[in-house]
Amino acid sequence: MTTDNNAAAQQATFDRIREVRAEAIKHTQLARKFAAERRDLMQELIGEGVSQAEIARELGVTRQAIQKMLAC
Repeated sequence: MTTDNNAAAQQATFDRIREVRAEAIKHTQLARKFAAERRDLMQELIGEGVSQAEIARELGVTRQAIQKMLAC
């Protein structure tokens, strides 16, 4: 019986790993979507003549951070 309990516990752990992985994939997809939207919005501002330095100041990050965000 101990073997059955151990197998059931292991199966429950594997099931939880699958659930956590699926959630992580969803979050990764959302993060990519939001990064693309953020990039598009910054590109729009730049198209309107706002500098990367101005965007950085407004968002409280460095200009280099803005450059990295725009590169993704």
